[in-house]
Amino acid sequence: METFDPTELPELLKLYYRRLFPYSQYYRWLNYGGVIKNYFQHREFSFTLKDDIYIRYQSFNNQSDLEKEMQKMNPYKIDIGAVYSHRPNQHNTVKLGAFQAQEKELVFDIDMTDYDDVRRCCSSADICPKCWTLMTMAIRIIDRALKEDFGFKHRLWVYSGRRGVHCWVCDESVRKLSSAVRSGIVEYLSLVKGGQDVKKKVHLSEKIHPFIRKSINIIKKYFEEYALVNQDILENKESWDKILALVPETIHDELQQSFQKSHNSLQRWEHLKKVASKCQNNIKNDKYGPWLEWEIMLQYCFPRLDINVSKGINHLLKSPFSVHPKTESHSVTQAGVQWHDLGSLQPLPSRFKQFSASPSQVDGITGRISVPIDLQKVDQFDPFTVPTISFICRELDAISTNEEEKEENEAESDVKHRTRDYKKTSLAPYVKVFEHFLENLDKSQKGELLKKSDLQKDF
Repeated sequence: METFDPTELPELLKLYYRRLFPYSQYYRWLNYGGVIKNYFQHREFSFTLKDDIYIRYQSFNNQSDLEKEMQKMNPYKIDIGAVYSHRPNQHNTVKLGAFQAQEKELVFDIDMTDYDDVRRCCSSADICPKCWTLMTMAIRIIDRALKEDFGFKHRLWVYSGRRGVHCWVCDESVRKLSSAVRSGIVEYLSLVKGGQDVKKKVHLSEKIHPFIRKSINIIKKYFEEYALVNQDILENKESWDKILALVPETIHDELQQSFQKSHNSLQRWEHLKKVASKCQNNIKNDKYGPWLEWEIMLQYCFPRLDINVSKGINHLLKSPFSVHPKTESHSVTQAGVQWHDLGSLQPLPSRFKQFSASPSQVDGITGRISVPIDLQKVDQFDPFTVPTISFICRELDAISTNEEEKEENEAESDVKHRTRDYKKTSLAPYVKVFEHFLENLDKSQKGELLKKSDLQKDF
């Protein structure tokens, strides 16, 4: 994939929003079949514009309204918020306290920076194929639990465009969940606990919950290649000392000796398993529990969720098919309102906010599209082959040049033109994944409508 030049972004965005953004599918998703009146109209969108202008409480009447505004504003980034009690763009006219977030998809945000204490290849905003396996395991573990443990059917997984993944759980019943229930679900899915100062972040009890067992089974499929070969977590004394901090001191000396005699992480891990097994059979140690090997595997591989993103109904999350902007941005929350790098937490009177990017943030240059991930091909998903906005615009340019003469003689609507256009670029397979998700969502909505119709007939 070619290098992205941020200076080209304004012109590229114009082309992207005019001819490539999948508006029809996007509206079909967020309108949810039009089953609930004003559902789309009461949805909040936020736009980050050129020069880091940030606009909240955008809302639109229909697909056409959304298209016109996006083509007029050409946002560098799009975030999706909750469905509110009133139209978000009229929130200033509503009586104080009446404007309330009512529904939103249950969302999950998994960011590679949260694994910095356990990955050795990269840090901060950087990712590489060696550590991307963490995201693969996270999707497999969380998606299995959402599907099998909770019975959630409609789960849209999306690459963030940079260094993580998002999940949107879209079932009708899920969208109505309270913050307390959302918190409970995230708590169920969380095992790695403690800040930077806490060395041992996973503690298993003697009775292992089926969710943990099933998660371990998924991790086992990846652990040897990911942790022992690619990350080489027992490569040298510095790296194995971190592992020793997670096991009882009584076995430190024995492990140190065997590690020094071994030649690689694979051999050292086998020694650790033998010593740990012997130790667990001989002692009862409540502090460390009976599952030392699993605790290490979980600490190094288990998904790390941002609980605040998931529990807050009014929390915004980056939209699918948004472009990863020219810089990273960090957000803070005050009184339930999300602001971006404002320097002060005091709310400003205008809808227009401005934030500045620090020099360290410029590492975030990608220009990649935030695309849906095919759950049937999670292991094959490669973030480095995801198209950048410049790549798909150049693809379109090349095709348009060849077809210019034909198109001069064709009187076609913009919508038909745009539908045909994205299909000619590398964006097409990702839109197809999105469409497959929508087909299942549509079937479910039709089924719900038929049930309601049958119930009404019974009366």
